[in-house]
Amino acid sequence: MSATALIYHPDFSRHRVGQEHPERPQRITEVIQRIKASPFASDLQWIQAEEAADDIILLNHKAQHIDWVCSLSSLAQISPVSADTHACSETPRIVRLGVGSVIKAIDMVMGGKAKNVFCAVRPPGHHAESDRAMGFCFFNNVAIGAHYLRQQYALERVAIIDWDVHHGNGTQDSFYGSEHVFFCSIHQAPHYPGTGAASETGQGKGLGSTLNIPVPYGSEDSDYFDIFRKHIGPALRTYNPDFILLSAGFDAHWRDPLGDIRLTTEGFRTLSRMVAEWAGQQSQGRLVSVLEGGYDLEGLCESTQVHLEALIEA
Repeated sequence: MSATALIYHPDFSRHRVGQEHPERPQRITEVIQRIKASPFASDLQWIQAEEAADDIILLNHKAQHIDWVCSLSSLAQISPVSADTHACSETPRIVRLGVGSVIKAIDMVMGGKAKNVFCAVRPPGHHAESDRAMGFCFFNNVAIGAHYLRQQYALERVAIIDWDVHHGNGTQDSFYGSEHVFFCSIHQAPHYPGTGAASETGQGKGLGSTLNIPVPYGSEDSDYFDIFRKHIGPALRTYNPDFILLSAGFDAHWRDPLGDIRLTTEGFRTLSRMVAEWAGQQSQGRLVSVLEGGYDLEGLCESTQVHLEALIEA
């Protein structure tokens, strides 16, 4: 099997949001700088992202939403498009690169060209709903990827694990009535966006295919390890997915300004190893990890580095 791949594009830094906004270009430029300087940089396949076409984005988003995102190319300056989400004229192209990263990653894993893949993208995606941008997100990269796995590769069971400090409301909404996608989120509560109660478990045919684990502020490595071992791991084994997608937000790091969870860098290493191990046991090793949040640059860079080390070791 080929090596771990990292998919990235230098233009991810061209999505501009204003100097005081936490989702700033340095998030990606400093992560890539750290990875390039790491001892394992030469062990990675470095792949450049390509833009996704409308027919791919339409798997999860309404045509009117795509048209609205495209219209942002006419912006004369950085502008707020919701209470917390900013855009610039480059944003439509950049968010297409984010989607395209995940599609390329899936094709590489399914085609045997990579054992697993990390998509170093920005802005994040898991808050984006079918017809709405929110929480810094425009297109839901991971949700589109799950739809693509179902359509292009006819996989029956796809699992999404979301360990971002914020609940992935957009991803949950996309699959709340589907038994073909298992969505699991561990997140701080109460916290933005206010969704993700433990009672939210799916509806209709999807009943039982959503697992929300809200945790209180101050939760630490040991709390997460216990939950992963006692709840998330067994749920995955029961579901037995054909492929695992990971919404890898690193804003549950203790340094992060947008959360109050106390995970350490080494904690993220352990969690990464767990998910990679589960992929090996349940999904033939098929794992694509996609960057979501993480707003303290040092915490983000450290956590991304150990996450990649775990993927390479898998």
